[in-house]
Amino acid sequence: MTRSARVLVVVAALLAMLAGTGCNKLKARDQLNKGVQSYKNAKYEEAIEHFKNAVELDNSLTNARLYLATAYAQQYVPGMDAPENVRNANMAIEEFTKILDANPSREQQIHSLKGIASLYFNMKKFDQASEYHKKVIALDPNDPETYYSIAVIDWTEAYQEDQKARAAAGVQATAQLKDKKVCQELRTKNAQKVEDGINALTKAIQLRPDYDDAMAYINLLYRQRAEYECDDQAAYDADIKTANEWVDKTIATKKAKAEKAGPTGVITTDQSK
Repeated sequence: MTRSARVLVVVAALLAMLAGTGCNKLKARDQLNKGVQSYKNAKYEEAIEHFKNAVELDNSLTNARLYLATAYAQQYVPGMDAPENVRNANMAIEEFTKILDANPSREQQIHSLKGIASLYFNMKKFDQASEYHKKVIALDPNDPETYYSIAVIDWTEAYQEDQKARAAAGVQATAQLKDKKVCQELRTKNAQKVEDGINALTKAIQLRPDYDDAMAYINLLYRQRAEYECDDQAAYDADIKTANEWVDKTIATKKAKAEKAGPTGVITTDQSK
């Protein structure tokens, strides 16, 4: 075979390969579109198969992998330990992780990190959930909802420790802890969580002044602080007073938002100003 003939064979092979690649990309887009349609119709298992096909046809199609991860996450039911249910959560985390490993856009990265954090929270893996929320903050330090999510984890963990302490001491939920040793042990376990949670919610409210959910949780965190300051009545009373003030702020904020929304329930702004 002459040199020119060999060149023609190589060129033909390259063209065939490129044509095949282009064809696969078109097929991948088609599978993605079909998957999106199935997803919108809540046919998640069907959607997953389409998204898997899309990723196999075009591994660079990040949106297909995002949809695949989200569809797996949608299938997960919090609180159920059935193997198939846990598998859906783990598959979602695996797909989100693959996205993060592929140098995605900032938006895709944030979406994936939030997806993983949410799954870990629902799986009650609070340390991992907090870790991934903090990765979101590193990318977007002005996201109030992420600070709120971290604080919810802090309160959840503190509340669990508080309930254990009450059960061990035989103290009812509505009664004040009095045993100084119990108070000190609870302080050791919960003080850092509570302070971190209050700081996170303070930041969230700075970023979103009408964040009533964050206000409600600050109230709860101050009550958790009061729990371990039960050996100091003045500190206990001060925390309860602050908690009650946050309850009042929460109610006032919800009322103001409702009045602004009007009968439609939708808050609007006057564009003429």
